[in-house]
Amino acid sequence: MKTNRLEAFSDGVLAIIITIMVLELKTPKEVTMHALIDEIPLFFSYLISFLYIGIYWNNHHHLFQITEKVNGKILWANLHLLFWLSLIPFATSWIGENHIVSLPIALYGFILLMCGLAFFILQKVIINHHDKDFALRKAIGKDIKGKVSLFLYTAGLLLSFVEPWMAIGCYVFVAIMWVVPDKRIEKNIE
Repeated sequence: MKTNRLEAFSDGVLAIIITIMVLELKTPKEVTMHALIDEIPLFFSYLISFLYIGIYWNNHHHLFQITEKVNGKILWANLHLLFWLSLIPFATSWIGENHIVSLPIALYGFILLMCGLAFFILQKVIINHHDKDFALRKAIGKDIKGKVSLFLYTAGLLLSFVEPWMAIGCYVFVAIMWVVPDKRIEKNIE
């Protein structure tokens, strides 16, 4: 089975996720600087979440640019990833409404951890569906960046109960780490 239907469906789901998040941004009821400043936590959580959805969309695109065929396991692994990504708007809204409080930040970290694990699973299922010379296998290698991300998500999740700002720092650092383009797959496509 070719990848085009899976890619189109995933693109649509990710577009809907971003749409849901932007609809949570409400204009202040008052026309004052103070009212606008009160919205900063929600806007900041939206910004980070938008960045994460963009990162996953970009990596998903690269993943399926190199993937030659899909099967049922890949479809389910992809749905698993989309499930966790679809929960990001909920956690984003909860953080924005409650500012820097441990439980919403912990939930956000848990969802990011599960997204990272789901993407890792999707990569493995795709690799296992192709032969041993499959370019993705070579491109991913030991996946140090992915493993560091999972470690930092876990650290952020634990830190959220002690020092929420440090947890946010972990999540932002991972996002920055992934915004820097990952050339592993592109090098193997060429």
